[in-house]
Amino acid sequence: MARLEMENADFAGIGAGANADILFEMGLACATGRNGDADLVAAHKWFNIAAIKGSPRAGALRAEIAETMNKAELAKALREAREWMTRH
Repeated sequence: MARLEMENADFAGIGAGANADILFEMGLACATGRNGDADLVAAHKWFNIAAIKGSPRAGALRAEIAETMNKAELAKALREAREWMTRH
């Protein structure tokens, strides 16, 4: 859990000005476990936001990850993306 809190703190400064490439890279970092264990919920969230901001690659990876997630994980990822977009 500490890693997730640290990860969220690292990304806390990224706001509305973040471009799709940065958000896509954040999704990749979460999906591949670049900073620890892979976190598919966080990866889906960042890929979702990157796709909304115009990254076609993010949309494809978001869909691929969604196929491996259960309904609760998917709902959490979508909720977190929506909350992030509302705040930023």
